[in-house]
Amino acid sequence: MERGLGGLGNAGFGQALGQWGSGGSCHCGPLCSAPHPGPHYLLPPIHEVIHSRRGATTTLPCVLGAPPPSYKVRWSKVEPGELRETPILITNGLHARGYGPLGGRARMRRGHRLDASLVIAGVRLEDEGRYRCELINGIEDESVAMTLRLEGVVFPYQPSRGRYQFNYYEAKQACEEQDGRLATYAQLYQAWTEGLDWCNAGWLLEGSVRYPVLTARALRWPRSARIRSYGPRDRKRDRYDAFCFTSALSGHVFFVPGRLSLSEAHAACRRRGAMVAKVGHLYAAWKFSGLDQCDGGWLADGSVRFPITTPRPRCGGLPDPGVRSFGFPRPQQADYGTYCY
Repeated sequence: MERGLGGLGNAGFGQALGQWGSGGSCHCGPLCSAPHPGPHYLLPPIHEVIHSRRGATTTLPCVLGAPPPSYKVRWSKVEPGELRETPILITNGLHARGYGPLGGRARMRRGHRLDASLVIAGVRLEDEGRYRCELINGIEDESVAMTLRLEGVVFPYQPSRGRYQFNYYEAKQACEEQDGRLATYAQLYQAWTEGLDWCNAGWLLEGSVRYPVLTARALRWPRSARIRSYGPRDRKRDRYDAFCFTSALSGHVFFVPGRLSLSEAHAACRRRGAMVAKVGHLYAAWKFSGLDQCDGGWLADGSVRFPITTPRPRCGGLPDPGVRSFGFPRPQQADYGTYCY
């Protein structure tokens, strides 16, 4: 039984469906004659946060306790940092019309007559966020909201030119080029609780600038563990790093040893039917596949990095798991292998 049905429970689900007999006649005894307690047709979701991964099919539950005489259902996504909602799907009887790029991957589940749950196929990074299921009956509309949260990993990112080079829009593009998107504050907070400790400030999706600190630095404030906030900044003028978010991969990352230049790394991956991995690919392979390789390898942005799942001496020199970086060597420097995807 899927999550959307769980909110009804055995008794509630039986009561709700008992109002629909053959031909729509009533077979639920005195429950049918009881007046409906106000306009609350939608049941509160049993799970307000739905967890998923990129590429999966997920269901956002929306179930009626009883149907009004006539109604439509409107699903929309609440855009973070913006005072608007993007429509996804609107029903009209048995018909449903999708809107926008998400509407093409969404459908109504219709597991039973009171089921208005939304099914999203091929979940993408940008699908994470707040969703609203609205019942429109022309008298007193009502809605329930829930959050779709992707399992993933947050990584700090700066270009080869050094730190604090991105305005907001450049940071957003940089994350997308590395198989990610700008992280939300909730994603950064989750990463901080899991050990992300970074002393450079970076843009977040909402337009704020923050950095997570677990280990106090003598010359940096704060002196205790917390997420330091610079607050909202000018998206065009102010420049910082980026905090990117990525999720599970559909392919896999593998290491090719050798003493390669960057161009030779691209050729080595092509010969194997692959491409040089992006930074997000490497972080996802480290997070979800446990990739552990104590060898620096070229990535598509020209950086050299390596993933460590089990810290050990002479392999990065740090006590915690993570993706280590050698920075951005000269592309002609033939000293490293490469990570392919």
